[in-house]
Amino acid sequence: MASGLTLMHTEYCHLCEQALALIRCYAPSTPLTLVDIATNEELMARYGVRIPVVVLGTEELNWPFDGAQLSAFIAAN
Repeated sequence: MASGLTLMHTEYCHLCEQALALIRCYAPSTPLTLVDIATNEELMARYGVRIPVVVLGTEELNWPFDGAQLSAFIAAN
């Protein structure tokens, strides 16, 4: 398993806030890095219409997802 999760997000995104709440609930001890895609043109081009996206290693979990899907994603990677 990779060492931690990365959440691709932007500020004031209500879906991103929901994803963050799920991560904090279902993976509270997993290291988490928040990446605001608005600060990087390449990330905006890649994730702009897909956020929030959880990244673990080379795998990505796109919204929408629930706690069970998040847990399964983490366990599989």
